[in-house]
Amino acid sequence: MELARCCRERFSSSWAALAETFDVNEADMASFLEYAARFLSNIGNYYGSGDQKFTPEMHKKSLKAIAFASDRATDLFSHIARSMFSPQPSSLGYPTEQTQSAYYPGEVPIILDEVAYVSQTMEGYGIHPENTRIRKIHEEDQIIFEVLQASVETADSVKVLNVRDPKGSIRIVNGDHSEELERICANLRSAAQYTANPRQKKFLEQYHQSFRTGDLDIYKESQKTWICDTSPSVENIFGFVEPYRDPFGSRAEFEGVVAIANREETAVLTTLVEQSSNFIKQLPWTEGFSENDGKGPFEKALFEAPDFSSIHALAYCSSIVFGGINLPNYNDIRQEHGFKNVIIANRMSAESNEADTSPFVHTAEAAMFQKHRYHAYYIWVVLHELLGHGTGRMMTEEHGKFSFDVEHPPRNPLTEAPISSWYRQVQTWTGVFGDLATTVDECRAELVGAYLMDNLELLALFGYTSHSEIKAQDLTYNLYVQLGVDGLRGLQNFNVDSGKWGQAHSRAHFAMLKCLLRDGDGFMTVRCNSEANDLKVSVDRSRVQTNGKAALRGMLLRLHMYRCTADVKSCRQYYEDLSKVDGHYLEWRRVVLAQKQPEWVFVQANTFLDSEEVYLKEYEATPEGLIQSWSEREI
Repeated sequence: MELARCCRERFSSSWAALAETFDVNEADMASFLEYAARFLSNIGNYYGSGDQKFTPEMHKKSLKAIAFASDRATDLFSHIARSMFSPQPSSLGYPTEQTQSAYYPGEVPIILDEVAYVSQTMEGYGIHPENTRIRKIHEEDQIIFEVLQASVETADSVKVLNVRDPKGSIRIVNGDHSEELERICANLRSAAQYTANPRQKKFLEQYHQSFRTGDLDIYKESQKTWICDTSPSVENIFGFVEPYRDPFGSRAEFEGVVAIANREETAVLTTLVEQSSNFIKQLPWTEGFSENDGKGPFEKALFEAPDFSSIHALAYCSSIVFGGINLPNYNDIRQEHGFKNVIIANRMSAESNEADTSPFVHTAEAAMFQKHRYHAYYIWVVLHELLGHGTGRMMTEEHGKFSFDVEHPPRNPLTEAPISSWYRQVQTWTGVFGDLATTVDECRAELVGAYLMDNLELLALFGYTSHSEIKAQDLTYNLYVQLGVDGLRGLQNFNVDSGKWGQAHSRAHFAMLKCLLRDGDGFMTVRCNSEANDLKVSVDRSRVQTNGKAALRGMLLRLHMYRCTADVKSCRQYYEDLSKVDGHYLEWRRVVLAQKQPEWVFVQANTFLDSEEVYLKEYEATPEGLIQSWSEREI
């Protein structure tokens, strides 16, 4: 951003002029701009999808020369050059020589057991983890764990937990990210002047109060208010939302989205919502049950029809730009108050890019695959958000009250015996499943969407029939090919050195591929030609609705039941085996990396207020355009 300012003020926004002034060649300048655009798109130098580090593909001396554009740039370069160009730590994870995590800062490394100890203690005190980080320090031969809580305010005194525990004392230290949150709060106060209704004003005030104090109970109240603001013309998402980048799976990344609703696209989604109960009854955990209107004990009695909107993102600040979002992530709110779904239409449209063909699809099928890709992907994401994240009923115990008949527990369709596990007092889904929670939740949602993709009645709601230009049966087939492609592509986000997955969705996609190959009785195959660095997915169209769907059914039922009954032991054994990368899968991974395609970066527009007039400024779809868009936000 400092170099962008210099380029604008001293060189009339000409990067070429800046490069010429400091004798930097065209190739190095282009590499720097590519790196800067990638950095801004991922909110850092680790890919949002995959958590792998990327470094500048230019000479270090060239960047040093460019940094002479200002004293501040020179000073910044001296502080960051070594870590910027170093390939290590190569990925995100618990702090080691190969991995690092901003959620666990400091010079004293912290390990999984210690994170679990601190997290469980926080849970016992009713302190939510999403807006916290943990710093381990040594103080007078004692181990201290400082829980850094994001807030504008800083307390005069520090709250201490577990003073006498031999594992170490725990301090709650607020004021983390105070400066950034102060700026956010200032903008929230300004935004409150332009709300369309009292609900919007209320949840903005609740955001503000939560960010100032660090109190996530207030933030949870804001989510209840936000859910009730149905079909707004301007939609928003703010807060510590997604825990994908935390290796423990509970601390969240701050995310900000502002978007404009599209009424026509939303009307189709509303029709699907209205008919959701019919499709829920076709999911595998409802089979054989007559109770609960045919949905069985492992599904909510009443499907609270959520607000489901198609929106076009105006600004989306996150390390990943998702095509669909289902919030809030708090299960107690979802079960008692409901949730919202949104489809980011202008993100989804990127899937229709005909030039972006997959190297894992046979040449003879490539054109057909690309023609159907966007259509199949769109419906898959819609089903993922609405019925994937929107279904399921947890078996819980709270203050002596059970969500099921404890004297006559419901039958587990996996074992045909009564359930023997459930969520005990104060236990939560993320607390029990830990590092598995996010990837299993995403995998289950992906499975729901894929499982229903052969439903002709459902596809007809979107205008796809046997007589439409894009035929329903072709969409179903295309989706199964997509499952194979995504499973292979996911391998690029597996770190061989650490044995860890860098992205929850990638791990889920590979596990699904492995399930289809293992349990699909040969309906799907992957051919590997190592010499040619070539992988190709083949699907037997005639067996999609038999062998293919049966394989998905088995996996979906398992994950659903493990999740509903808090059976983390069985889930870990099953899912870790299914997502294990060894043997010939390692060779597949090598070929996938050899075929790796460039990661997408998204150039976003800005709005400016001129007197009382708001105008939109768009930028060229180039690295220079992306950098300019960030620079003009005054980051």
